[in-house]
Amino acid sequence: MPEVWIPPKLQQLTGNKQQVQVEGSTVRQLVNNLEKLHPGIKEFLCDEMEDDLFPGIAVIVDGETSQIGMLQKVQENSEVHFLPAIGGG
Repeated sequence: MPEVWIPPKLQQLTGNKQQVQVEGSTVRQLVNNLEKLHPGIKEFLCDEMEDDLFPGIAVIVDGETSQIGMLQKVQENSEVHFLPAIGGG
């Protein structure tokens, strides 16, 4: 089952777990199943009107930044990270 690493800001929604295993073969399925297991997490990751990740959220699958976001395929043993944009200057 793919392993999703949870950003520190969202770990309070996962019982302070840094990573959780979630079923799915695409990032979209992972996000939807993650929401079922940990209600409220999707609103921090996705623009529900667009049904896509917020522009400031990058998804990294097996060490590679996805260019297709929610459509990105994941494997049974994939490691998935959601990284918020870092502001500053």
